[in-house]
Amino acid sequence: MDNFSPNRRNVVDITDLNKFLTKMYGLMTLAVLLSALTAWLVMTVFAQQFTAFMVNNRWGMWLIILLPIILTFGINFNATRSPGLCLFLLILTAIVYGITFAFIAGAYAGTDIATAFVSSAGVFLTMAIIGTFSHRDFTRLGSYASAALIGLIIAMLVNFFVQSPMINYLLSIVAVIIFTALTAWDAQRMKNIYIECNGQVSSNGLAVLGALQLYLDFINLFISFLDIFGSSNDR
Repeated sequence: MDNFSPNRRNVVDITDLNKFLTKMYGLMTLAVLLSALTAWLVMTVFAQQFTAFMVNNRWGMWLIILLPIILTFGINFNATRSPGLCLFLLILTAIVYGITFAFIAGAYAGTDIATAFVSSAGVFLTMAIIGTFSHRDFTRLGSYASAALIGLIIAMLVNFFVQSPMINYLLSIVAVIIFTALTAWDAQRMKNIYIECNGQVSSNGLAVLGALQLYLDFINLFISFLDIFGSSNDR
């Protein structure tokens, strides 16, 4: 997708653009709902079976950690080649993240989870609207946020060994700022990519790719807010 220039614009029918945006945000919403449903099922209906599986299969945790990374690469690589496959991979990604959320949710109070969800939804919705409709170019903002994300990942790896609650709290605040910026950038970027393609590639594939990017922005906002509210209550 880096081959697309953000400075080039083609004439696109506004109706087709709106259909694309509706499809992209619809798929993103579907992914979030699937993750929530999966997390609920794992924590309630299949709690005993899942716990037994994880205890008897130590590799299960590594599978949960690595599989979303593999699926993400698969969607990015096949977005314009096989939209149907990418949609399946997106659904699978949402389910795997839902399993991960089941682990995370067990460590937090229900009020923290609800507050984090409302906060992340509010921030995401606001920035997605700004990114979609603003005439300001967010390319530079996205570049800075992407660079900051690399630094954040390194800092989180260091803190994994340091185990400092204060550092974790501060990193969560930084993560909210980064993914707030990335949400606006990704929303604008996917809109611009669709305009640049002008029907030359599958709009369904682009919608799945955009849904994945925005889904990842949302869940990272949610996890970061959850860490912030959870840490605040522990202080």
